[in-house]
Amino acid sequence: MPNFSKLTDEEIVKIVRSSDQEAYAFLIKRYEKKLTRYASYLVNDENLAADIVQESFIKAYINLNSFNLKKKFSSWVYRIVHNQAMTLINKNKQHQPIDDAFEVESGVSLEDDLLKKELAKRIHDCLKQMSVLYKEPLSLFYLEEKTYEEISDILRIPTGTVGTRINRAKVMVKKICQKI
Repeated sequence: MPNFSKLTDEEIVKIVRSSDQEAYAFLIKRYEKKLTRYASYLVNDENLAADIVQESFIKAYINLNSFNLKKKFSSWVYRIVHNQAMTLINKNKQHQPIDDAFEVESGVSLEDDLLKKELAKRIHDCLKQMSVLYKEPLSLFYLEEKTYEEISDILRIPTGTVGTRINRAKVMVKKICQKI
């Protein structure tokens, strides 16, 4: 029995595909909390987030043979969670429209403030008030520590768009958090 904690996600996927389907439980254990946190940022409900993650793990398992081992498993499974959350949001019509009257200032940097761990809860409260369009890349970057390239893969948008949305979201977070 291999030591799964020392294996990459992709190596575990190979094992699950070829010989030991129960090894999938290690991938679930590795990602369950992170994915639940991510999903809860999107839907603002921990119970719904847990359901989304559970459904996503089932979908990922069913489609594991179609996963490209040259890609990152983490980006793939985050994308599945993203899709499940967006389906739920669209189904329940809980998404917030973008406020066209919102004016985006340029040159404002919140990076130093956001990187401080003690602000994580406050940021999460602020994220609840934002449109999914902006809170999703912001939470992936700062709270899930994904790179622009990984976010681009997860959201299926160009890397430049990721940067633009993160910068706009930082301005929004500043305005929202100042009101709280």
